[in-house]
Amino acid sequence: MQQLSFFDGGLQSPKLPVELMDYRPAFFSAEESGRLISALKQNIQWNQETILMYGKLLNTPRLTAWYGDNSKTYAFSGKSYDPYPWTKELLEIKHRVDAAAGITFNSVLLNLYRNGNDSVAWHADDEPELGRNPIIASVSFGQVRRFEVRHKADKKQKYSVDLENGSLLIMKGDLQHHWEHQVPKSTKALGERINLTFRVIS
Repeated sequence: MQQLSFFDGGLQSPKLPVELMDYRPAFFSAEESGRLISALKQNIQWNQETILMYGKLLNTPRLTAWYGDNSKTYAFSGKSYDPYPWTKELLEIKHRVDAAAGITFNSVLLNLYRNGNDSVAWHADDEPELGRNPIIASVSFGQVRRFEVRHKADKKQKYSVDLENGSLLIMKGDLQHHWEHQVPKSTKALGERINLTFRVIS
């Protein structure tokens, strides 16, 4: 898997820790991915959120949307979000991902990265409503972006993977409790990417 590497020295990692991550490139074909990203760009209710940082309200460096079953409210970054109802395309993607992950997801957080300036900072998806050791399935369409993971206590333990168009990354085990992840900014001229992270909200 050429896209996997430690980011110190560029050495190839033989594989991601199977107890934490399962990466599947080309989970959706190029044709499927092109059709789905076009539909998601057009049909999703994208929002520009704000976050409080250093005493100032700043725009989140990406567009987001929350979809799912009725009543599956999600709280993160100090805000609560009620889901929009599932669209046809989201259900199509969800059914494929459910089968691969062996779990029935009831909600999804979507992120639209418009260019290399859009990003998500180091964080863990460890909100109480996700439960202990949640399984989170991440689907990527469009521009390849670098996904980085590091251990919270020992930041020398870290991995990276280039999330390709149509790929699926299943995060599991205690990843959200002992590790954190990010999609960093890039100085390269990058196109649009849509990422969907499917979750189970209790």
